[in-house]
Amino acid sequence: MAILNDEPLVVLASTRTVITQQDNSLLLTPATITVSPITGKILSVVTEILPRSSFPANAIYKDYSPKFLLPGLVDAHVHLNEPGRTEWEGFATGTRAAASGGVTTVVDMPLNAIPPTTTLAGFKEKLRASRGQCWVDVGFYGGIIPGNAGELLPLVEAGVRGFKGFLIDSGVEEFPAVSANDIALAMTTLKDSPTTLMFHAEMLPPITDSVGDSVQISEAPLAPKGELFSYSTFLQSRPPAFETYAVEEILSMAELAPKLHLHIVHLSAIECIPILRKARQSGINITAETCFHYLGLASDDIEDGDTRHKCCPPIRSQTNQDLLWDEIADLQNGCIKTIVSDHSPCTPELKLLPPHLQTVEDTRFRPNMHHSDSGVDMTLPEERNLSKQLAQTKERRLPVITPSGQGDFFAAWGGISSVGLGLPILYTRASDRASRGYSAPSIIDIVRMCSQATAKQVGLSHRKGGIKVGMDGDFAVFDEDDFWTLRSGDMRWKNKCSPWEGHSFRGRVHETWLRGHSVFRLGEGRDGRGYVSEKPLGEAIVEKRTEF
Repeated sequence: MAILNDEPLVVLASTRTVITQQDNSLLLTPATITVSPITGKILSVVTEILPRSSFPANAIYKDYSPKFLLPGLVDAHVHLNEPGRTEWEGFATGTRAAASGGVTTVVDMPLNAIPPTTTLAGFKEKLRASRGQCWVDVGFYGGIIPGNAGELLPLVEAGVRGFKGFLIDSGVEEFPAVSANDIALAMTTLKDSPTTLMFHAEMLPPITDSVGDSVQISEAPLAPKGELFSYSTFLQSRPPAFETYAVEEILSMAELAPKLHLHIVHLSAIECIPILRKARQSGINITAETCFHYLGLASDDIEDGDTRHKCCPPIRSQTNQDLLWDEIADLQNGCIKTIVSDHSPCTPELKLLPPHLQTVEDTRFRPNMHHSDSGVDMTLPEERNLSKQLAQTKERRLPVITPSGQGDFFAAWGGISSVGLGLPILYTRASDRASRGYSAPSIIDIVRMCSQATAKQVGLSHRKGGIKVGMDGDFAVFDEDDFWTLRSGDMRWKNKCSPWEGHSFRGRVHETWLRGHSVFRLGEGRDGRGYVSEKPLGEAIVEKRTEF
């Protein structure tokens, strides 16, 4: 084989490689892949193991057999939070965590950064903040909020991969929820654009005094009626109806943009499935994603006060989880097409952990950390006016929150940290389910939902999410025989707080390649943390989307 500009070829092989065939189907096969480290592109895929002697002496040759050689994962739902809330997460730490788990592309959510990506100016500021910090490639979503419809097409031209809006309080004041009018305007504005319009599909059911658009600011109809440190109280306050009402609201306007791809992010309630299936059968272009935590954690096992598990929509029952697994197993008719992390970190103090779960010294809130994502007062306990709280308690029958606020599911920030853990979570849970005779995805199915389909969702299937000639040389080397337990020190994201701590897994990523360059090797690097490239090699993906 020819050597480009005297640079060695990169040759990777394994007896268990998941490649993309010409018809875009996936195949687990022995394979040898050749990559140009200059262009970063895959040059050839041969479905056999070629020996080292088949290549020039200066070629980098790695045979990973019998480990899995997979296309790099595309995590299409990650909150990197920079600029503005970089103390929660940042480009450097978030993308390093992604690389450690075989994720070679992340798509950054438009909120939790300040400014949010709701204007072209905000997007440019986000790009400036990302320069020189990314350890994997990063794409970006734009946001839809009231009054920014004029910014949507300029953001499409600038290269955002899609747009996200909330039908309920987002938790941060700079990203307010949208009304029905806002959704209709976004749909008509984007109806002919190659993009995806996504929704956080929770909505306060119209059973309060206010209905319609004003429901966004009404009191929560199911305000907590139990102890605020009890997970069951929190779960009951956000029932499946929150999700089903939101999905129905979105579908009621789908005819405004029949070609536009609509997408439900982080679906948790199984009650949404028949609604989405019926819509798809009627020709509406709508899909959904679920998350690693909905497939691996269940409310049955969450201890009271363990606010590491708080997220919105909430983690639901084991029965609900089992039905989610059944849905992703239905490749023909299923409406859940992708699985993502929804990595939504914060500083540990925002989780209000009880003492026995605290691993770092608690600190005070900073001014830009106030939030309200539960539909009830969520300011610091010591900042609350006690007489006002007592009045609200009498009026709304809310229990008084203790002065410490520790373990309060309603005051804690909602979000799960897990970027880079997807492969171990899914492989472990799938292996366990298969051993018990239940439906479970194969390694090919995991690649389909976490690489191929996520790349398609964001218009990057021409270069990401597969092992095929002409695509980016992104790979994850996954050892299914590595049994390990996640400890705080294993977390590569900025704040070492996650409900996955202490969980044991089957399978771990041992090496990650980005565009023909090894960027992570487990246990290696100067500090033993695995980062082997001298500098971040990730790029901001700003090419204009062309795939519908």
